[in-house]
Amino acid sequence: MSDHKKPNLIYIFADQLRYFSLGCTGDENALTPNIDALCKESCDLCQAVSGHPVCAPYRASLFTGKYTTSTGMVINEIRMNPNHHTFADVLDENGYETAYIGKWHMYAAELGNHYDAENSYIPAGPDRLGFNDYFAGYNFRHEYEVGTAYYHLDSPDKIYYDKYEPDAQVDMTIEQLERMSKGEKPFALFLSVGTPHDPWVPENVPAEYLERFKDKQFHLPQNYLPDNDPHADNWAKLSDEERSSLTEWMRVYYAMTANLDDNIGRLMTAIKKMGLEDNSILVFTSDHGELFGAHGRRAKNIFYEEAVRVPFFIKWKGHLEEGTKRDFVFNTVDIMPSLLSMMGLPVPEEAEGSDYSSCIEGKTDTGEGALMMGTGPTAVFGDGNEWRAYRTKQYTYAVFKSDGQELLFDNQADPYQMHNLIGEPGCEAIAVSLKEKMWAKMEAISDTFENNTYYEKNWVEDRRIKRTATLTG
Repeated sequence: MSDHKKPNLIYIFADQLRYFSLGCTGDENALTPNIDALCKESCDLCQAVSGHPVCAPYRASLFTGKYTTSTGMVINEIRMNPNHHTFADVLDENGYETAYIGKWHMYAAELGNHYDAENSYIPAGPDRLGFNDYFAGYNFRHEYEVGTAYYHLDSPDKIYYDKYEPDAQVDMTIEQLERMSKGEKPFALFLSVGTPHDPWVPENVPAEYLERFKDKQFHLPQNYLPDNDPHADNWAKLSDEERSSLTEWMRVYYAMTANLDDNIGRLMTAIKKMGLEDNSILVFTSDHGELFGAHGRRAKNIFYEEAVRVPFFIKWKGHLEEGTKRDFVFNTVDIMPSLLSMMGLPVPEEAEGSDYSSCIEGKTDTGEGALMMGTGPTAVFGDGNEWRAYRTKQYTYAVFKSDGQELLFDNQADPYQMHNLIGEPGCEAIAVSLKEKMWAKMEAISDTFENNTYYEKNWVEDRRIKRTATLTG
């Protein structure tokens, strides 16, 4: 395939946008006409899951095709080891120009202090994981308003956005697409948008979007529990005051999502105007979801559907049938191998995910499930929150390390996962089968279900990951 015929890749991912909070997935409160339209023009991988539903672990898996137990990104706010053959490395090696815009979340080496350039500026070189061309990023923060939101180019100097961050980022994306589309090389652009991640306070979203939701009625989830999940870390627990704020948090969350939707509309209009539709693979997805009190939890970092189910719409004009749904289970680690294969590019041997390009194209299906994992609290080291889960089209099996509690849900009959089938008559064989498949997958990637502090002691020094694991056998 000559360079000018190699497909471009435009990969857009939101932060904390769950599958269920869109109009096209049935949410009556959502105002997402542009995302809904994109869904109709795309192949909807309607069983896509976040294999480790936390910001940094997701990104590490996205760019390496490896599970957390092989990247070592077991919590947020530790620094990625760059010793991997990454997604962007493959793109570089095959003549692609790369661009990255937005939140990175794999470079900090302190808990907190994330506004310090020591943590927020990702210097050119190996820590950018192969994104060697345009890089307008920052490690992480979650304030989006003018005067607070900033990014870095190739120096520690902070460049402040002149408008609401997602609006400015989409402006930058359109500018880079225009520039790269005029060049000789195929290109890959990744846009990591920070919204609709909390804090969900009115000043963190433009007033005009909040106004759109002033008459909307938000309600606690059907599977809301008034007591905190005993397996939750401090990020997932809710105080009484926070519980009283849940529906107002939702209002801001949906307002942020409406702004994101307007920006997706602008971006799609620009892509079509530039003529990039015909030779570009376009993905819209998210890193994980949000619980809003479901199962007695907030945030993510758990195997429940509200946290792991993410939108994954993939559009490639002339190659993928528009308006189709594919219901095979698609995990984060499968993204890199599948997209590289679709682009006609080699998949690194060390990648642990599966190439499901033929499933995306509708040529085959797979009965494989997804191994999902939680390897500790969200951003501190500590034992007691670890879990593993195996999710198929119909079931989720999960187990907590701390007390061995097992859970089994029939997600088709019980979409809110309110009835644990472990021990129910007739369900024993299903649980055993899923448990065996989960452990077989764990064994294949040398995951021995360690405590979180095992990684702190053996993998990490000064919040920097010092080692990695590669697939053997």
